[in-house]
Amino acid sequence: MGSTAIALVAAIVGVTGTLLAPVLAQRSGAKTQEAEFGRQQQAAQAQWEREQQQAELALRRACYITTNAAYRRYRTEQMNYLWHVRRDRVTEALREQLEAARHAGHAALAEAQMVASPAVLAQLDDVGKLLSEGYRRIMCLEEGIPDEGDTFEVIGEYLVWIWERWEEMRAVMRADLGLANSLAGPPGDGAP
Repeated sequence: MGSTAIALVAAIVGVTGTLLAPVLAQRSGAKTQEAEFGRQQQAAQAQWEREQQQAELALRRACYITTNAAYRRYRTEQMNYLWHVRRDRVTEALREQLEAARHAGHAALAEAQMVASPAVLAQLDDVGKLLSEGYRRIMCLEEGIPDEGDTFEVIGEYLVWIWERWEEMRAVMRADLGLANSLAGPPGDGAP
């Protein structure tokens, strides 16, 4: 090969390199940008998922607080109503308070059914049934047709016993929210 051929090959390689350099640099830059875009997308997705989890947790927490408060009010109103039944001092205002608490408990349960975990929902259903049973027993007593063995004291003890179930319900709610269950006591062993 002569020096002319070598010079020609060198010129071709040089021109080719000069022409390909921007293309190769552009491809390399595009790959770098694509990788960076992928990392940004992953980070954005992870951030969105964290925000969704936090929003769901906040929604469950608010719902659990509402339900707990509504159930507590319903139980308190039952105890108050029972006390007035015993003294034969039931008024229309007391009936309305009890009914308002009852409806608030039902509404809170309906909301919880949309967001509560299965474990929490099972507890809410159980306590809701116990509260409904307390209401029924109080109404029967007031009407003078109590269940066999039901007295003011027996129904009062039943409403106190519900509190033990309450602790179980609250412990399951706290566990579902990722909180320590230090407030939970031993489960109750049966209804009076």
